[in-house]
Amino acid sequence: MAEISQDEEIPPNMTLYINNLNEKIKIDQLKKSLHAVFSQFGKILDVLAFKTLKHKGQAWVIFEDVTSATNALGRMQGFPFYDKEMRIQYAKTKSDIIAKADGSFVPREKRKRHDEKEICILSKGKKRKEQLDPNQAAAGLNPSYAGAYGATPPLSQIPYLGARPIVPEAPAPPNNILFVQNLPHDATAMMLQMLFNQYPGLKDVRMVEAKPGIAFVEYENEMQSTVAMQALQGFKIQQNQMLITYAKK
Repeated sequence: MAEISQDEEIPPNMTLYINNLNEKIKIDQLKKSLHAVFSQFGKILDVLAFKTLKHKGQAWVIFEDVTSATNALGRMQGFPFYDKEMRIQYAKTKSDIIAKADGSFVPREKRKRHDEKEICILSKGKKRKEQLDPNQAAAGLNPSYAGAYGATPPLSQIPYLGARPIVPEAPAPPNNILFVQNLPHDATAMMLQMLFNQYPGLKDVRMVEAKPGIAFVEYENEMQSTVAMQALQGFKIQQNQMLITYAKK
């Protein structure tokens, strides 16, 4: 896919082109984080990001429909992502996965030797992510995704599996710390920090390593924690719908 200039008028489509991303973030972590923050707008078919020099600081998020992509563009424009504000536009060229689906895919013409080599590497990498690495490229599409409910879990994780996460029998009174459940097992503190940092007063995010799927999010006061809880209640990360309550002290 080619980059796009600010002056071009690109028609709405299912693929978003994102630039001004933090180049220090590892590709795998970048793709997981992008999937996490964009999945609230609709089903994501793929997230593309590459290690090559000319693609640094850029990514493509491919939605299943134009409406989801349009909502995401409007809501996430300028979103602070790893300390940099994202710049988002519709992609200039149709992604291969969409072209193959609608029957318009045409193999690219042969290019110079070094370009062919690079395309081959990228193509193989993409296929490997789609077919063999569901954690990085198709977490929401692969029914055998290891983080989905139904996979055989370690005993330490059993309390958090099932149709509904466990809710404390006696809800805690409002306070400045939130208890977050039903997270994907590969969720990280950085992912949660980006989500909850949209709301003022965030102090800390603590994952519970012994119990994957839960975390504590601390704000400066209970008013700020309440605003965040109401805004993000039910937010989906990789098909997992977050359940947020006040933490017991």
